[in-house]
Amino acid sequence: MDNNEELMNEIIRQEKILQFERFTNEDALNLGMLIVSRAKAGNNVITIDITRNGHQLFHYSLEGTSPDNDQWIIRKNRVVNRFNRSSLYVGTRLKHLNTTIESKYNLSSQDYAPYGGAFPLIIKGVGVVGTITVSGLTQADDHRMVVESIMEFLKL
Repeated sequence: MDNNEELMNEIIRQEKILQFERFTNEDALNLGMLIVSRAKAGNNVITIDITRNGHQLFHYSLEGTSPDNDQWIIRKNRVVNRFNRSSLYVGTRLKHLNTTIESKYNLSSQDYAPYGGAFPLIIKGVGVVGTITVSGLTQADDHRMVVESIMEFLKL
């Protein structure tokens, strides 16, 4: 098994575990503020976005971010919404297949960013209902920030 396969398997495991019983607007606020706190504690300059069913419930940009971070979030979220998988999973799978999002799916990289940082907001028994996204770090660190924050929020 190569590193890409190992990473894809780990992300599949994360997506199975990191699911919510329910997800309210208040949950979005609390999770968003948890990510803000974690970012500040680590001196990370990021933008955070939580969207449920097309409704942006939380969006915050720490000092030092730019509108580019917002655009990355939009593009990463499109990947999750299209494939119902983490943006890092999709990007890793494309790399594993030695192809691009343009070649494999005829999707523009101007509109879709298959890079880490957007994680599916999954409700148990329902499925993917939105996205929890970070932009501003490396793609692996964006993904890790979201995953570790969800784990802390769910007390896992």
